Amino acid sequence: MTTFRISEAAALLGVSSDTVRRWVDAGRLAAVRDEHGHRQISGADLAAFARSQVETTGDGRRSSARNRFRGIVTEVVRDAVMAQVEIAAGPFRVVSLMSRQAADELGLEAGVVAVAVIKSTNVVVEIPGHERVVTTS
Repeated sequence: MTTFRISEAAALLGVSSDTVRRWVDAGRLAAVRDEHGHRQISGADLAAFARSQVETTGDGRRSSARNRFRGIVTEVVRDAVMAQVEIAAGPFRVVSLMSRQAADELGLEAGVVAVAVIKSTNVVVEIPGHERVVTTS
């Protein structure tokens, strides 16, 4: 079974190690101590906790898009017709190309909180440290 140290769980959840420790201490996230006294979280428990933390649209709208990344706009590059919008969502960089009109109507500029909603028919899944890549369509 895959297990994660507190720091690894924190990195995967996009929070600090102290936050994960507080969740463990409060009983929100299960952990056991290894032979050295370090806390370990099972992959299954971490996955279940992460799933419980996933945000929905929150505004009552329904959407078939399941990939939602909340972050902060870090850069907007506009020309006469198009805009390139970059969002930092935790450790991830999401870049969107859209019409300049859409970017202007949304008021997109550096510092604005935004949600990147991604609907894709082609997703590449990689496992760090493995050479095998699986592509789904």
